[in-house]
Amino acid sequence: MAVVTGGTGLVGRSLVARLEAPRVTSRDPQSAERGLPGARAFQWKAEGAFPGDAIEGADVVFHLAGEPIAEGRLTAEKKRRVWASRVDGTRALVEALRHASKPPKVLVSASAVGFYGDRGDEMLDETAERGSGYLSDVCVAWEREALAARELGVRVVVARLGVVLDPRGGALKKMLPPFRLGVGATLGSGAQWMPWIHSEDVVLALLELAKNEKASGVFNLTAPHPVTQRVFAGALADALGRPLFLRAPTWALKAALGELAEVLLGSQRAVPTALTALGHTFRFGHLEEALRHAVGT
Repeated sequence: MAVVTGGTGLVGRSLVARLEAPRVTSRDPQSAERGLPGARAFQWKAEGAFPGDAIEGADVVFHLAGEPIAEGRLTAEKKRRVWASRVDGTRALVEALRHASKPPKVLVSASAVGFYGDRGDEMLDETAERGSGYLSDVCVAWEREALAARELGVRVVVARLGVVLDPRGGALKKMLPPFRLGVGATLGSGAQWMPWIHSEDVVLALLELAKNEKASGVFNLTAPHPVTQRVFAGALADALGRPLFLRAPTWALKAALGELAEVLLGSQRAVPTALTALGHTFRFGHLEEALRHAVGT
């Protein structure tokens, strides 16, 4: 039996659909159960104590809960919520595992490629050092709290997610309207690397990492062929049959988005070395086929 925190999120919904009678956590459990047929929901606000009855008898916990970063400006209050939902929330989850009569065998905890910071053209596998900046600080603390579950005999997998391609949410949902109108744009110089992954590959990888007893530690959940933002924008325009001739200058992005612009302009050339070493096969390994599938062309 599996537990999914963040089960109503973009990745969580797709994962829950692949599981048999899962348990999920939500701020609004009644709404969660209506939207996730077959799931049993437990109330949890990430800043509070984790509901211990949600994990009793569970074999695996997929920990995906977290305040969305790329929605709204990174104000001081937004930063507080991001930290609380990821770092404090993970600590609360592990504390509940500590008090469980029988902890689950596996904890698969999300993280992000923001761990690496802005690294230019450097190739980044799972052995690369952490970067600098707020998002890197969050990821480092987030992962530290999850890895603490090893002390309980739990196998811990940390999944550093790249940009998840799914038209129902995330970055792609925001990009589709202007690109469909033919006014999509390259962001900044366009030279920054964009570590993408199709949502179906995220779910398949999470399930495999939970099942494979050899899987432990950190894994980049990114497609094997990262591209620059300029290439990504061109491929999306091509998939939609639209032109690409606009560019959003760096100064304009920073003026409009403040510190959040660093998320769009940061470069992480992350590759899934550890995942491919397990023998994992990507359904969508190349960007063009991934985008055609995602946008239905």
